[in-house]
Amino acid sequence: MRLQGKVALITGSALGIGKAVAARFGAEGARVAMMGNDRESLESAAAEIKGSGGDAIAVCADVRHAEEVAGMLQSVLDVWGAVDILVNNAGICKPAPFLTLSEADWDLHMDVNLKGTFLVGQAVSRAMVKQGGGGSIINMSSVNGLAAEADQAHYNASKGGINLLTMSMALELAPHGIRVNAICPGLIETRLTAPLVQNAEALAPYLRTIPMGRVGQPDEIADAALFLASADARYMTGHCLVVDGGQVIKLS
Repeated sequence: MRLQGKVALITGSALGIGKAVAARFGAEGARVAMMGNDRESLESAAAEIKGSGGDAIAVCADVRHAEEVAGMLQSVLDVWGAVDILVNNAGICKPAPFLTLSEADWDLHMDVNLKGTFLVGQAVSRAMVKQGGGGSIINMSSVNGLAAEADQAHYNASKGGINLLTMSMALELAPHGIRVNAICPGLIETRLTAPLVQNAEALAPYLRTIPMGRVGQPDEIADAALFLASADARYMTGHCLVVDGGQVIKLS
């Protein structure tokens, strides 16, 4: 087991990619703190990990608010005394044309996607520095942070910001033994992408931008997260790992 004895905090882990990452980490021996807004869904997901022989707890907080983040982190520390791994997965994506994109929608995407990554990342980094044992932080970005997509100016900008935040964190936290990397998924089948993935007519032209010709699965992002969280990636920091079936090379 590659994460035996480690404590992992995963935001946005009730569904989709976050849930898949939590399950994979639990199966690899980590004690998993699952964070989100929907307690019922979180507790259900945590129960699945426990049912498979793992250890998990559910903690509720809104990543947009520092005081909630602090309270959530303290709850985890009260139970397990440390956080060794953080996956900043919480995020939203609500497409809108640039010319009609509202200020409120712009602010919401920046607050959840970018500010949330900053607030949780900073709080957990401080705890890791205090612990003195290093750690691994994984920020969930997107291919949209590397190549623009129409109707996604706010999302593109937030994910591009996450990539540079990742590099900045990696630079400053390396002396403390804390590695910080990002994952840039392509089109992954989740609740958020279901309207596109389940619409064969709309999906067909999108698939032509993906050399591997298919939609990715949450477990495939969990595989990448496990690699970055583990000692297998011990000499990697500040990297944005693209997992997209080749989409970015075709877009560029």
